[in-house]
Amino acid sequence: MHGIFPENVLHHQRRRMIPSVSSVIKCFHGFHSTHPPISSTIQLKEMVKFSKQFEAQLVPEWKEAFVDYWQLKKDIKRMQAPRDENTAAPRPSLALALLSSLRKLPPFDSIPRKEHETIQIHRKLTNSASRGVMYETELLEQFADTDAAREFFVRLDLQLNKVNQFYKSKEKEFVERGESLKKQMEILLELQAALKNQKGQVSVGDDPKDDPSISCSIICEEDAMKEEQEQGQEILATEYESGDFQFVDPPQGSNDLGKSKTDGLDEGKKLRSFSGRAFSLQGKNLLIKIPLTTPSRTISALAYLFREDSGSQLRKCGSQSGKLNINKTKIHRAAKMIRGAFVELYKGLGYLKTYRTLNMLAFAKILKKFDKVTGKQVLNTYLNVVEVSYFNSSDLATKFMDEVEELFIKHFADDNKQKAMKYLKTHKHKESHGVTFFIGLFTGCFIALFIGYCIMAHMAGMYTGQSDTTIYMETVYPILSMFSLLFLHLFLYGCNIFVWRKTRINYAFIFEFAHTKELKYRELFLICTTAMTVVVGVMFAHLVLIARGHSSTHVQAIPGFLFLMFMALLICPFNIVYRSSRYHFLRVIRNIMLSPLYKVVMVDFFMADQLCSQVPMLRNMEFVACYYITGSYRTQDYGYCMRSKHFRDLSYAVSFLPYYWRAMQCARRWFDEGETSHLVNLGKYVSAMLAAGAKVAYEKEKNIGWLSLVVVVSSAATAYQLYWDFVKDWGLLQLDSKNPWLRSELILRRKFVYYISMGLNFVMRLAWLQTVLHYNFGNVDYRVTSFFLAAIEVIRRGQWNFYRLENEHLNNAGKFRAVKTVPLPFHEVDQD
Repeated sequence: MHGIFPENVLHHQRRRMIPSVSSVIKCFHGFHSTHPPISSTIQLKEMVKFSKQFEAQLVPEWKEAFVDYWQLKKDIKRMQAPRDENTAAPRPSLALALLSSLRKLPPFDSIPRKEHETIQIHRKLTNSASRGVMYETELLEQFADTDAAREFFVRLDLQLNKVNQFYKSKEKEFVERGESLKKQMEILLELQAALKNQKGQVSVGDDPKDDPSISCSIICEEDAMKEEQEQGQEILATEYESGDFQFVDPPQGSNDLGKSKTDGLDEGKKLRSFSGRAFSLQGKNLLIKIPLTTPSRTISALAYLFREDSGSQLRKCGSQSGKLNINKTKIHRAAKMIRGAFVELYKGLGYLKTYRTLNMLAFAKILKKFDKVTGKQVLNTYLNVVEVSYFNSSDLATKFMDEVEELFIKHFADDNKQKAMKYLKTHKHKESHGVTFFIGLFTGCFIALFIGYCIMAHMAGMYTGQSDTTIYMETVYPILSMFSLLFLHLFLYGCNIFVWRKTRINYAFIFEFAHTKELKYRELFLICTTAMTVVVGVMFAHLVLIARGHSSTHVQAIPGFLFLMFMALLICPFNIVYRSSRYHFLRVIRNIMLSPLYKVVMVDFFMADQLCSQVPMLRNMEFVACYYITGSYRTQDYGYCMRSKHFRDLSYAVSFLPYYWRAMQCARRWFDEGETSHLVNLGKYVSAMLAAGAKVAYEKEKNIGWLSLVVVVSSAATAYQLYWDFVKDWGLLQLDSKNPWLRSELILRRKFVYYISMGLNFVMRLAWLQTVLHYNFGNVDYRVTSFFLAAIEVIRRGQWNFYRLENEHLNNAGKFRAVKTVPLPFHEVDQD
């Protein structure tokens, strides 16, 4: 049943500690109350300015939940459209004229009515508790364009109801998360007290194992999982730092953690992501959930599933009891997880506060514009209703935010509010002018050295394929091309970060690891320009020495020392040159190389895709390593590695490895998530491996049979890859999209950019045709041609990165995930 109540009932509700209507109106009427309106142009500029501010300050992931300010503006513009001056104003109907006359008669004119009341807002109580109160506006007076006005208020009511429902749902979500965090905090405090008690008893010579406050009764522990469960709590912090957590609800109604035959299927699915340990502490039954993200636990889980499928059920451990000692490291890491959860909760509550403020301002601004266009006074009436609506009147989130702040200050900041705010509030770092200066300095040095290097190489005839320069092109040029491809990729990545920041695309997942400073695009540019200045400078000095006739062993070792210097810097243990970022890169490379043993997160497969475009760089790296490790640089015998069978086999393997790693990641994701789309994606990388194998075979035996196979396999693989790029990775070519051949949601305003990007991606995907055509660009050495083709692939990958992250951001925003859901270490389970 729906109840309809007049708008004036709302004024009897209790006012909260929120921005009042008068303050909001004063905010927007301040200028016009002291200064007369100059022209409509100023009003239009003011409107545009607020639109930009509104778009810049809203939470990107919640964009669809904010007031559709731009559509409401369009509705007002339609009402503002010029009308034909010769068209007479519509005359009121006979019924309305009669009703107006009757209102003036004595029996009716004594009825109290509000002065200048143009609209009346009703609220409906719905049956659904999630939807709550719904608002509906009734027009009491005729407008110049009544249909357009009615459509405007229908849309305005829809926006108000949408904002209330979203705010209520998010408020409930954050409050529930906060209550769970409070319980986690209580458990943590008990464990910390138990640890302190344990230390006190050890100091007086008592056995800590006899203290009941630190003993834990193990409810169930599978033998197959025993080893990793003993390590489980120590790994929790590491897994949280990598952002690899996923959580399921703890099993209910089973005293053996859900390992019964009746729910074996469900538990089999859970074991694909978790192992668990349950224990009791201070009368509480707790379950620790551990995701299977390390190889040891992955292999153990696979063995368990294999034995389960074979019909060999693991024995149950029943109600046997044991002891679990508490140590400082475990408590510290659990506290770190809870602290991170508090930070994310506080950030979410801050977003909710911004959501309320911006929507309140948007309602006030759009109603003010409506008053200007129609000449009616509806702002006060409607804004009073907006003020007492749920999203602006509820103070639950505000109070809870204060409570979270107090808890954090008390337990994680030693009652130091200033210290706590450093964690809870994000501080914008000032851009360093020194970084800008050095970028310009090294850019100028690089350009000068590169021009000098090209002139010197041209004078020496290095790139024309002359016989006396073959040794240089075979031994030194691979190092230059290897570093050039690597830093070109890094430079394009910096450009992507710059564009992602400007378009507000969320790329934070790449830097979601502990103690790691996010690399800004300016810092990436500095790294690229500095590194390339060093590389080109060393290559220029080496070329000058070669041109002057110095061909000693020490001179030939210069490129090798350069390569060794960069490798040593990458693994340098000292805290210099972005150590945290370097180590995170090495961890990601480790996860990729050990696929499918590691659980796959987005940063892993995103980086693996980058490696698929760096196959020429990896092959050059392999040759350089072989050339200097075997000592061939002393005799300048560059053909030694080519003649070695092991090197040739390894060279073929390097061509396949990036695609193999990526295919194994798809297999692992299919195993973890059970989605067949990952198997289809795996087929794409298998087709790329087949195409690479056909090219390698054609290079060995150049006959018409292998050539035909290369054309067929490569064409099929290219079509497969193009489909996946456009449809899956970029989310384009949607048939039901409001933007033809694109998708409904686009971040870039100019649609033609997407069409041009698809065309460029198609053209650059056809670079493999050079393998078939063998087109020569004049007298340019074929190695130079190969370098430019490899650079084209790197540029294509840089373009792919932007649209891949854009599509990921839009999918993430569609689920309104503005903050991370940080995993919690403790889960209570039912005893029954």
